[in-house]
Amino acid sequence: MLFSPVDLKEENMFRKIFRTIKADLDAALLRDPAARNRWEVGLLYSGLHALWMHRAAHWFWTHDLRFLGRFISQTSRFITGIEIHPGATIGKGFFIDHGMGVVIGETAEVGDNVTLYHGVTLGGVNIDKGKRHPTIGNNVVIGAGAKVLGAIEIGTGSRIGANAVVVKSVPAQSIVVGVPGHIIKRAIPLEQESDLHHDRLPDTIQAAIKSLTKRMDELEKAQDLQTIFGSGKPSKNGNGAHTLALAGVPDVWHEEDFTI
Repeated sequence: MLFSPVDLKEENMFRKIFRTIKADLDAALLRDPAARNRWEVGLLYSGLHALWMHRAAHWFWTHDLRFLGRFISQTSRFITGIEIHPGATIGKGFFIDHGMGVVIGETAEVGDNVTLYHGVTLGGVNIDKGKRHPTIGNNVVIGAGAKVLGAIEIGTGSRIGANAVVVKSVPAQSIVVGVPGHIIKRAIPLEQESDLHHDRLPDTIQAAIKSLTKRMDELEKAQDLQTIFGSGKPSKNGNGAHTLALAGVPDVWHEEDFTI
């Protein structure tokens, strides 16, 4: 027998580590146009250094060596400016671009091929000991400065806009913008791994103002027609107040008004 079971187990472990490192390097090369080669990325990218130190810290944490896990985590924070609790679970192909100021809490769960930019927080909103941090699905992009808070879920293929504050679960293939975050369903599902186009975020406030302005114009036109032809009949709404029955005038706005 050329190899003992222990040798084979160690060989498989090293192969798994090598595949994980390669996947992390490839993720950086794929999503950062400034990245030129694996050597540069591996030696100079603080996001990768924080990720690799987290993987080591997480191993110690899950093997009841929690002090060592926290020590590695805090050392990583000192070196990279990125704080990832050793209890957090992170999938393959994870990439932190720039990285400074990123915080990922203890019970956070991050799927595969997720991209985070600097200043992102995956935080909690209470002091419970159980699940209190978000779960991020596969192929999610979270923009710079965004805050995702609480034991919520961000669906696969979603994109969180820069500086958005998300406190409610987000369905798959959605976009979230604003404070608090407003959820917008994609009209076309995401086909590629990660959508990094930050210029394609809708302006929900502007859209709401336009919709209200359009609504007011239609109401004024309808009222002018009723004044001319005398066809308007007052009716009572649910609160007992009298309103004009205006046929064909749409509601103020719907979620689909913001679908892109």
